[in-house]
Amino acid sequence: MSQVICIGELLIDFVAKHHSAAIESAENFTKKAGGAPANVACAVRRLGQKALFAGAVGNDPMGNYLVHTLEAEDIDVSYMQRTKEFTTLAFVALSDEGERDFYFSRGADAGLAYDPKLAAQFKGSIVHFGSATAFLEGPLNETYHHYLNHSLASAKLVSFDPNYRSDLWKINSDSFVDQCLEFSQKAHLCKFSEEEAFFISKQASHEEAAAFFHRLGTRMICITLGKRGTFLSVDGNACYVESVAAQPVDTTAAGDAFIGALLFQFSQEQDPLSCMSNIETVKRMVRYANMAGAYTTQSYGAIEALPREEDLEKL
Repeated sequence: MSQVICIGELLIDFVAKHHSAAIESAENFTKKAGGAPANVACAVRRLGQKALFAGAVGNDPMGNYLVHTLEAEDIDVSYMQRTKEFTTLAFVALSDEGERDFYFSRGADAGLAYDPKLAAQFKGSIVHFGSATAFLEGPLNETYHHYLNHSLASAKLVSFDPNYRSDLWKINSDSFVDQCLEFSQKAHLCKFSEEEAFFISKQASHEEAAAFFHRLGTRMICITLGKRGTFLSVDGNACYVESVAAQPVDTTAAGDAFIGALLFQFSQEQDPLSCMSNIETVKRMVRYANMAGAYTTQSYGAIEALPREEDLEKL
């Protein structure tokens, strides 16, 4: 069994309490802990595996709230960094279908510095990179690339989820794509939304997008399709894996629950990369991950909506 290490942003989500198509018209926001890599760490831990999160928050009340939230979820936060910048904030509005509109006020997460002691933890672990803000300017960007190279040398499996947010990349989307290509080329497992897969690959179908990423070097590709399930391709063997029925009210952490459940299952394997060679095994893993994503959409918020093992057994 392997611990799962998640690296990236930890932030405050201010979520509009009432459905609204856009931030501009939203009112009455509720404070929630968020940040995709932190959500993934919590998803893994709730299913029963050790999880470590590395990120940076401000030395302020919001930062205290986030650290205490992860501690309450039994996440290892011993490599958390505190900076003089304010804790990063994200404002989120939800449509009637649970889809999201984001606005970011970026602060401390950009300041994550490289820590060789954390890199030493990669040996024998599963390392996940979930980049909503990591490809923007700041020390986090350089740190992220250093950690990627260290993880490839010693981790059992390296995972990448681009977490594209259009609000962050209105000016320089080419930089986002270029950096995603580097991570996609090196990671063993890549999880994309349908929008991300088409945007990054410049392809028009799931099959063409998967073939593009395989040519880069990615072994396993998951393109999540919401209620339609997931398009899975491993070493060129492709199929659709169905999801389960759900009544979505908030899709905020569905993708994080999916990749967290998938990494949890790989963490139970002695040799995750060899496990990938069995397409039937991987299909079962993805079906389980689909269930985790669907379950999460039925509640508001991110971390508090994530399932535990008994919740998925009921499904």
